[in-house]
Amino acid sequence: MRLDAYLIFDGDCRQALEFYHRCLGGELTVMDYSHPNVASQTPEHWRDKVMHARLTVGDAVLMASDGRPGETGKKYGFSVSVQIDRAEEAEKLFAALQEGGTVTMPIDETFWAERFGMLVDKFGVPWMINCQRSTA
Repeated sequence: MRLDAYLIFDGDCRQALEFYHRCLGGELTVMDYSHPNVASQTPEHWRDKVMHARLTVGDAVLMASDGRPGETGKKYGFSVSVQIDRAEEAEKLFAALQEGGTVTMPIDETFWAERFGMLVDKFGVPWMINCQRSTA
């Protein structure tokens, strides 16, 4: 079994996933509502919205969509948590994700981690970046 996060946006999923792809790297696949199997059942103004996106980074997967027309993409009660092995990489990712967002806890050394920080990105998604202390 594997659990993967699936984020729902309200029309800006493509921009968000392209931003995450720039920050995290990996492989991004995006399918929008213009797909022949669903286009005829989708309002014209929603056909450029994302029906399903998948960002794969190593063995981690982040999926997302714009939901269905008229549904909300309000985000609450979660954070996307990224575990990174090197402090420099944690700082670099934190700096990239904070572009246009709000830092809720600056990335710094803590009693449990070499680096830990929290932010809400420009799309309203909360993130936690963690570089665990080495046990060696």
